[in-house]
Amino acid sequence: MNFLQHEFLSNTIESYIICAITIFIILIFKRLFSKYIAGILFRIIKNTSWKVTRESFFDLLVQPLEIFLVLLVTFVTLDKLTFPAAFHFSIHKVTAEEIIDSIGSCIIIIAFIGMLLRFIDFIATTMQDNEAQFSHHVAQTKMVSFFKDFFKAIIILIGIILVIRFAFHKDVTKLLAGLSIVGAAIALAAKESLENLIASFIIFFDKPFHIGDSVKVLNISGSVEKIGLRSTRIRTDQKTFVTVPNKQMVDSVLDNLTLRSLRRADIRLEISLSTSADTMQQITDGIKRILGNPIVTNSNVTFSDITQNAYILTVEYYTGVIPVDDFNQLKQSINLQVLRLLEDNKVELAGKDTRIIIGRES
Repeated sequence: MNFLQHEFLSNTIESYIICAITIFIILIFKRLFSKYIAGILFRIIKNTSWKVTRESFFDLLVQPLEIFLVLLVTFVTLDKLTFPAAFHFSIHKVTAEEIIDSIGSCIIIIAFIGMLLRFIDFIATTMQDNEAQFSHHVAQTKMVSFFKDFFKAIIILIGIILVIRFAFHKDVTKLLAGLSIVGAAIALAAKESLENLIASFIIFFDKPFHIGDSVKVLNISGSVEKIGLRSTRIRTDQKTFVTVPNKQMVDSVLDNLTLRSLRRADIRLEISLSTSADTMQQITDGIKRILGNPIVTNSNVTFSDITQNAYILTVEYYTGVIPVDDFNQLKQSINLQVLRLLEDNKVELAGKDTRIIIGRES
């Protein structure tokens, strides 16, 4: 018992034994502890929409967690020992104890930052794999790569600040103030670019449209060919190539025509007042028969109004999401059939013959 209380380098033998046992335990059970922590994190991740396998997640996180846990426990355990008086010396007014403490803090922070960087790589890889199931375009991959590099740069910057603060015990208040001033100046100088960049984040995560979708925004209709970090490129119906800033794509009312469930067409007939009620009924019934086309999913024919100039007959019909060329062919076919129906019943449209009489009142 007296042997355990014997001091060596300012610490008892018992203290060294407890320290060694603690480090030995963490070395033996490091994988068990790491898998337990990784299991908790995996239960959080698996509730998201990402398709993450347990094996791939553990392969990513277990090894960095082991290193971090071993370093952390070793550092905390050794910190409980009294620094040996024999090693008390200074280098440029910095004691050996402060040097060793700074080195230990640096190693812990670097290990933690490295683990976060591995986690960001895993998230980026998972997002790319999930996007690849729905899109084969390179733009999505470039967007994910940009986000990955951006957040890794932020993490590294935070790591440097932590090293300065906790390893070298320097006040980082002035450094943070300087960074905030520089950041504000950059933000003001590149205000529009930052707004478009943030809008690209919103487009990426919210996904109001994808590459290849037909959209209508700011009176521009066309197909999305590229989604960049600053702008979106649209090939219009006139085959022109329009570049729209991402901020306007987010702030404006955008109609994603690809996501519609039906296509609609309208016909408005202004029929002459000389048409009889029986003829109007025949026209209405005839148009309903024409709309009995199997491609037409729903239709409505209404004698909607009587004005002083014409009888108003409104027709609307819907089809499934068929190609635009097929839809235009169907519209043309129905319009021709309606025109023949009017000719067969000798029905004139209002305004066909207009007489203007200029006279003088007697």
